[in-house]
Amino acid sequence: MSRRLIIGDIHGCFDELRALLDLAGLGIGDEIIALGDIVDRGPASPAVLDFFHSQPNAKSLMGNHERKHVRSFRGELKPALSQVITRSQLGETRYPAECGFVASFPRFLELPDALLLHGFLEPGIPLDQQRDTVVIGTLSGEFYLRKKYTKPWYELYNGAKPLIVGHHDYLGTGQPLIYKNLVFCIDTGCCHGKALTGLVLPEFRIISVPSRRDYWAEVSVAFLDAHPDIRHKKDE
Repeated sequence: MSRRLIIGDIHGCFDELRALLDLAGLGIGDEIIALGDIVDRGPASPAVLDFFHSQPNAKSLMGNHERKHVRSFRGELKPALSQVITRSQLGETRYPAECGFVASFPRFLELPDALLLHGFLEPGIPLDQQRDTVVIGTLSGEFYLRKKYTKPWYELYNGAKPLIVGHHDYLGTGQPLIYKNLVFCIDTGCCHGKALTGLVLPEFRIISVPSRRDYWAEVSVAFLDAHPDIRHKKDE
């Protein structure tokens, strides 16, 4: 039986991605699905993008960081610091094509044994009618849910299939938040020095590798030291 490795927010942490793949021990025909936010904050967003371009069995959903690249490239909003840095890492020749690539990422994916998306899910709303800002996980989507509901969104989920998401390191400990074996939140803060986590289907086996260091602290400080003239929007 073929398997699927679902991966939390990679955020440009290519060494940890490779380590997680080694740990998963995937075979021919197995599939790799990232939950979005494969770029920004880490040191190697170009290498992570290369991986998803080159591996026919690998794909990613759209996260809020991919969405911000697409929208800032179109002039719809000002890029945050992490988008400025990734654009610099990629270079102006490559950057437009990569914005087109990440723009093609789907908002969600329904598998036989699980539902995958990056951000949140509003209860009682059909999947195809969910707000982009909610399922992709923008700040406005999060504020909308907090204003409308008194409980955390994942406590309100009652779908027929387990739901697997990224976006937030809810526990802040490098461990995933698993709510009633129904909602699996597997962003575990790799770019902040914690861990990169995956979930292997169909057995729902959690695997994790430690981050080598706090990449975002290093990358952001180094970039601003090298570009003291840059005025930037706070990274979110």
